[in-house]
Amino acid sequence: ELKKISRGILMKERIMYEDCRKNHAASIGKYVVDGCCKFMPAGEEGSHGALKCAACNCHRNFHRKVVHQFLTYGDCSSKSSIPK
Repeated sequence: ELKKISRGILMKERIMYEDCRKNHAASIGKYVVDGCCKFMPAGEEGSHGALKCAACNCHRNFHRKVVHQFLTYGDCSSKSSIPK
């Protein structure tokens, strides 16, 4: 997603889902994770499988969300310069 910061400067965000944080031993009062290091969608974008991890079978919400923000420079004078 692009956000206009000022003339010629855009803020771009890239969201990634990293290690799985699901506690598989919560019912016995312990903390154990399965070791899944990165979310990999089990289906196509827009499908129910896109929210399920192919590696650990957990929902995407159990994975740690990381937002990477960076600046990009370009001509922001027209809407056509901002890709959708």
